Amino acid sequence: MSLSNTGSILATLTQLTSINRTSALTHRVKDLSVPEFICLLDFITAEFQQFLRALEMINNEALETMLEQVMDAFTLKIGQILQADRTTIFLVDAEKGQLWAKIPQSGDKKTLEIRIPINMGIAGHVARTGESLNVPDAYNHPLFDKEIDERPGYRTQTLLCMPIISSRKQVVAVVQLLNKAESVPFDHEDEQRFRDFASAIGIILETCQSFYIAARNQRGAAALLKATASLGQSLDLEATLRLVMDQARDLMKADRSTLFMLSKETGELWSKVASANHSKLMEIRIPANRGIAGYVASTGKPLNIPDAYKDPRFDPTTDKQTGYITRNILCMPVFNSAGDLIGVTQLINKDQGSFTGSDEEFMQAFNIQAGIALENAKLFENVLLEKQYQKDILQSLSDAVISTDMEGRIVTINDAAMALLGCPIKEIDSKNRQLWQCKLTNRYVWEVVPIENLQGRLQESLTTAAKHYLPEQSLTVGLFKSLPNSRNGKSPLGKSANHLPTSHLPFLDKQPSATAQAVTEQIFGEQPSATAQAVTEQLLEDNCAYILAIPHSHNSNIYIPWNEEPWDSHTTNYLTREQVQEIERSINLTVNPLTNPEGKVRGGLVVLEDISREKRMKSTMYRYMTPRVAEQVMELGEDAMMVGRKKDVTILFSDIRGYTTLTENLGASDVVSLLNRYFETMVEAVFNHEGTLDKFIGDALMAVFGAPLPLTENHAWMAVKSALDMRWRLAEFNQSRILHSQPLIYIGIGISSGEVVCGNIGSHKRMDYTVIGDGVNLSSRLESITKEYGCDIILSEYTYNLCRDRIWVRELDRIRVKGKNQPVNIYELIGENDLPLNGETKRFLDLYEAGRKAYLNREFKQALTSFSDAYGLKPNDKAVVTHLRRLDNYLKAPPSDAWDGVHTMTQK
Repeated sequence: MSLSNTGSILATLTQLTSINRTSALTHRVKDLSVPEFICLLDFITAEFQQFLRALEMINNEALETMLEQVMDAFTLKIGQILQADRTTIFLVDAEKGQLWAKIPQSGDKKTLEIRIPINMGIAGHVARTGESLNVPDAYNHPLFDKEIDERPGYRTQTLLCMPIISSRKQVVAVVQLLNKAESVPFDHEDEQRFRDFASAIGIILETCQSFYIAARNQRGAAALLKATASLGQSLDLEATLRLVMDQARDLMKADRSTLFMLSKETGELWSKVASANHSKLMEIRIPANRGIAGYVASTGKPLNIPDAYKDPRFDPTTDKQTGYITRNILCMPVFNSAGDLIGVTQLINKDQGSFTGSDEEFMQAFNIQAGIALENAKLFENVLLEKQYQKDILQSLSDAVISTDMEGRIVTINDAAMALLGCPIKEIDSKNRQLWQCKLTNRYVWEVVPIENLQGRLQESLTTAAKHYLPEQSLTVGLFKSLPNSRNGKSPLGKSANHLPTSHLPFLDKQPSATAQAVTEQIFGEQPSATAQAVTEQLLEDNCAYILAIPHSHNSNIYIPWNEEPWDSHTTNYLTREQVQEIERSINLTVNPLTNPEGKVRGGLVVLEDISREKRMKSTMYRYMTPRVAEQVMELGEDAMMVGRKKDVTILFSDIRGYTTLTENLGASDVVSLLNRYFETMVEAVFNHEGTLDKFIGDALMAVFGAPLPLTENHAWMAVKSALDMRWRLAEFNQSRILHSQPLIYIGIGISSGEVVCGNIGSHKRMDYTVIGDGVNLSSRLESITKEYGCDIILSEYTYNLCRDRIWVRELDRIRVKGKNQPVNIYELIGENDLPLNGETKRFLDLYEAGRKAYLNREFKQALTSFSDAYGLKPNDKAVVTHLRRLDNYLKAPPSDAWDGVHTMTQK
């Protein structure tokens, strides 16, 4: 059966308009007989099979090879027909503005691809104009370009260049024939002979190019699908970064690829690149507004640069340093789902030619998927960071913290909580820690934390979101240390191994026949997990296990390991009080609900604050020394502070000037508020420089540097830095008082160094750590006399000599304080000597020093001159005024020959 006017049925349908497309075939088959309809189906089936074969060809990676073979065959045959010595078929790449051809190489060498600009040479002219060129003498033709039209090492004489036109009347290729046989020019007959088959070749080449483009697009789409699928498989940000770079490079056949992430906080683009030996990844950072990547990050627009060295935004510095040559660059922005720019992809040096518009389209599609993957990875990283942050917070808390689910079962328990229950955290290994975590997690918290009222309080909190605080609760647990495989009959607790017969504690069976599986089942149940099995095996191998024992609810002399019931009626796992190390705690208990953002309870939080003697002592020490020092003292034991010791230290006294006048118009609460705010910042100045707060005396404070523990730094220098910090902090403190029109506060600080006796002094009911000695008294006196010399910080010579090379000072005087016969030089502390003095201050100090020198040498007139000049610079300086007053007296009534320049203080 034949079917008239069939043609290509499917092709006919594709040529119909969208209006008629639905009804065309329907009308055609409407009046067909059954045999004719079957015949029509055969036609359509055959065409669909052709389409399927075409699709298979497109998906086949050998298509490119097949197309090359077609080109090779056409090239050979055209050369034979027209008797040319050399024949080349150049295909037109309109997108890039180039002519390209693949030249077969001898042997196993890879086919050589050559590309020439479409606007140069004879071939370029033919491609642009569609006109043939028959050149009898190539070198004398004005369009002949030796660089373009001639093969290296080959002499071109005659040349025929013919266009191949497609069905759409476009030039799809140019055939270039060189040197006709017998050295005669190509003629019109040759041109006509070429035109006889040129149209057929045009259709074939047009089809080949379409197939080639379709194949390239198909491979690109497949690569993009593979790449985006791979991106979705990783939630690790660094792994995703590497994956993006690798997939982008492979997808675009580029030599190098880099993904820069944008850090809005620092205004930088950063990435991770392999080191020179590829052993690790290194982070690089560049400003987000510099170079090619910076331009794309700033504008959000892509950049396709065919010649990097001609672009003013390109920085060739790296190329010069490494010897690498950057030819072309494709740089594209990466956006997240909200449309915010989060990064930039940069591809360098496409394998062949430059990056095209279709490359941009592919990378745009790729970057959309990459942006989603990166956003997911970033979110996941933030979740992990937040989770780790929460975990770190939980572990860093000094208080025991246990979180529970809605039934009161333990979800997380920090190290402090396990230590509170007796777990020797610092002694056990990771396997022992896993044992505790396996045994405690998922247990009701009140089963393993035997505190009265805990169960009821927690259940109420989970039900009603109530919060509870129960101070000074008692907690008693036991710790049992076992050697499961011990054969010597001795326990680490110093008792006979027979104190715990196997019938009483089957999971501690000492018999050689005991297996890890049996022990594991006794500890974790009849179906232990793989983790439980591994933990027990390791514990048996290490020959040591620590076990929590909970006192029986009705008999305090009996302890139950892990507070678990025996597995059957024939065994018991009770321990006596003598068999465990009993641990008693005094704690403050807090029970709070854990809620979600909507306020719904999703769990409970149990906080146990240890307020036993050790905790009380530590908390007390925190009040007058830094936590670091307190921890070190605690490690040394109670005797470190109870026993008096002689030490070289520096003592600092600080006092508020005119305190009575300052506070006489303030109420009691205002006075307390003022002192609290003042002492808050002053104590920080002490602690920041490793000082120990000894005591508060009204509006004064006393600090010690070098006790109870020696300092790594010079204790005198640390005291001096603390005093300078106090001076700076007071200025800040007074700034706020100025803004509120409040009177300023002035202080005096006295510092001296020497040997003292330090230790806890007092009664058993009230005891304080302090220091006693001449250095303490001298520091107190120096603080008092700061007002007489009109300065804020005075050092004794003992302190000055310990740090004289670090500070600027002025020798104020040589004095004898009340109650002491030994005179001492005193100095005003000006500042650290790493800050230079200004000219006026230096001149003043030089005059003052000259005056003091003449004064001590009894050259009173010379001293008067120097001090008078100093007075001219600073007429309000009390130390200068004091010396002028003394000089006036001594010039009228000179002192005796026994005079030594020492001034005796008559007041404390």
